[in-house]
Amino acid sequence: MNLKNDENTLNYLGLDWGEKRIGLATGNSDIRLALPFMTVPDLRALIPILKEEEIDVIIVGEPIKMRGEAANSSAWLDFVKKLKEQSGLEVILVDERLSSLAADALGGKSRERASRDEISAAIILQSYLDKVKNDSD
Repeated sequence: MNLKNDENTLNYLGLDWGEKRIGLATGNSDIRLALPFMTVPDLRALIPILKEEEIDVIIVGEPIKMRGEAANSSAWLDFVKKLKEQSGLEVILVDERLSSLAADALGGKSRERASRDEISAAIILQSYLDKVKNDSD
């Protein structure tokens, strides 16, 4: 699902990390729309997708408590460190508070919609794309 239109277009991959699986969403700097993409089990399965989809920037949901303090577990911190090392790409952290609740609120029949993890990844990526757009206006 490569969305790259030209060499000036940046392709983004949004991630909703979980210890059991990682939800993915794609988007780019031209369209500025995040789309649920797929779910992978771990970092090992993620790395080849970065090349296949010509990803330029990775947006990762950062776990933050409702009071605003980081809720980063050692497993999450280890994942982000390895992702940076193994991908060689820019990794941007985005507050993921309420993304799973928002994904659940979208509803739909489970067979007809993307997984909760993919929808959460799309919400995380869309929040970043909206912020970048608003900052440039």
